[in-house]
Amino acid sequence: MSASVPVLTITIMCGIAGFSGRGTEDDLLRMIRQLKHRGPDFQGGWWQPGRFDAAVGLGHARLSIIDLSSGANQPFFNADQTIGIVFNGEIYNYLSLKQELLQSGKYTFRTTSDTEVLLYLYEEYGEALFEKINGMFAFAIYDFRTGKTLLARDRMGKKPLHYSIKGDTLIYGSEPKSLLQHPLVSKTISPDALNAYLTFEYVPTPYSIYQDIQKLEPGHYLLFEKGQVTARQPFWTVQFNHQPITFETALNRFDELLNDATASRLVADVPLGVFLSGGLDSSTIAYYAQKNSDRPIQTFSIGFKEKSYDEADYARAVAKHLGTDHHEKVLTARDSLDLLPGIATELDEPFADASIIPTYLLSQFTREQVTVALGGDGSDELLAGYPTFTSDYVRGVYGRMPRLMHSLANRVAELIPVSDNNISLDFKAKQFLKGFQEKPAYTHTLWLGSFSPAQKRSLLSAEVLAQLTDRTGLGLIDKHLANLPASTSAFDQTSYIYYMTYLLDDILVKVDRASMYNSLEVRAPFLDYRIVDFANSLPESFKRKGLSGKYILKALMRNKIPNEIIDRPKKGFGIPLSQWLRNELKPLCNELLSDASLKQHGLFDPAYVRQLQQEHYAGKQNHRKLLWTLMVFQQWYQHYH
Repeated sequence: MSASVPVLTITIMCGIAGFSGRGTEDDLLRMIRQLKHRGPDFQGGWWQPGRFDAAVGLGHARLSIIDLSSGANQPFFNADQTIGIVFNGEIYNYLSLKQELLQSGKYTFRTTSDTEVLLYLYEEYGEALFEKINGMFAFAIYDFRTGKTLLARDRMGKKPLHYSIKGDTLIYGSEPKSLLQHPLVSKTISPDALNAYLTFEYVPTPYSIYQDIQKLEPGHYLLFEKGQVTARQPFWTVQFNHQPITFETALNRFDELLNDATASRLVADVPLGVFLSGGLDSSTIAYYAQKNSDRPIQTFSIGFKEKSYDEADYARAVAKHLGTDHHEKVLTARDSLDLLPGIATELDEPFADASIIPTYLLSQFTREQVTVALGGDGSDELLAGYPTFTSDYVRGVYGRMPRLMHSLANRVAELIPVSDNNISLDFKAKQFLKGFQEKPAYTHTLWLGSFSPAQKRSLLSAEVLAQLTDRTGLGLIDKHLANLPASTSAFDQTSYIYYMTYLLDDILVKVDRASMYNSLEVRAPFLDYRIVDFANSLPESFKRKGLSGKYILKALMRNKIPNEIIDRPKKGFGIPLSQWLRNELKPLCNELLSDASLKQHGLFDPAYVRQLQQEHYAGKQNHRKLLWTLMVFQQWYQHYH
């Protein structure tokens, strides 16, 4: 076995790419180059033609976190060169697993990396290795003994993994742009994925915006042998196994799990810090990080000039209370304008959660000081922290009202003055009422999302509407719910949908893309699978008490961080988009959504889009979500098509 692709030492977070089947050395090199932002420290590729009647390519772009030596570069092969791996992520329990392998007497380690541990775990246990590892990961293993390729993605989908099956060829990579470099993969847009994007504001798994590309589901692995998929199945699933437990016992267990999950994510051979927004979740992670550090940890936050969006004072208070080394930066409309072109061209798919802008700037700012950051993502989904969970109470009452009262409520909502403030009264009222346009299982998605099914019927061209297999764009929710036992409570069903949609393809994608494009690794202690299993075992009353969510977390952190942080309403990481669209971003909105621009693809009705613009500019309606969703799509389309 010879390495046909030279090792590339180019100073350009990790990314993987490869194929099994048809593909050339040049195809592999192009695929790797598309991931240079994910791997500034090293890029390597290995290609071999013809073995098992198939060419094999393994490519990797590396951000060095553990074992900074060149010996840990990838692709990485076992001692007798019969198994190769490309791996993106971190295995947090790799040291204990390494000791287990050493005790077997079968393995000699050449590096101190977790990659080598993962490879030997496969050699020892095969697909049973997933029972042992705790981490965030996406990897591909090629077994030269059998011609088998194994693709796998971590339990909660922290790390992205896309793939395409084209005849007898498997093509895969961390991001779609890498797969598009392979000549078998086309840029044809999927009508159903576009329809879902307009609803969700992102393209939900397993779709990608491209007809030829899919996302591997979280907690799944895929086996490809002899030109075909022989398995695609879960190695872990979200389960709601409620166990009898006292609140005091649950508090102690939660404390132990959070402490251990945070401590294990502090392991790195490079500088490390914590995202600190000033909210409960990030403050919790900062507390446990500082508790496990013998020196002041570095914390980072972003502020806004617009006060209803700004949380800098809260972040500063937490940092002072914990004694961290705190850094902050203020985001302006000018910053957003400067960032927009770059973000739009870096996103492989349209992604309309505007909070990617401050997340991107925060990642950029943080990367100036550290290479790894911890964040508070996942707590809201695990512990019913979003205001939408509270809205469920009101929804139950409202749903039982006579239809006449519904009509009256809609009229009243239209009379509320339009405000540009963060989560304003008019916005909340109209989003709440929008949630009743479809069946109850769709309500939370409609509350969080952009276009309703009725609005899409006005927006999409007749040609697109005729191609849809899912007219509402919400059918994926039904498929997810079909995976749950019939006895699952409505509350747990809602949590599950958050895991499989909003958390997976909005929150985690936002953080991955924003951080990776700044070569920063972000770790999420709340998404340690042990914490996920623990949270899902708790009764609803431990998570939601009256109209308050995250009840157990608030009880746990009482007097550990300032109580004002625990008791204040959730604000979210938004930007003043509504106001900016009427002012600083208006020229860009007009340019992107002009008739000429829309006619480039013919997917949307220009007259309907003009109506949305005019109503927003005049202050009659707050269409920031709708307009931004379209603007992001236009920027993406112009760059990639």
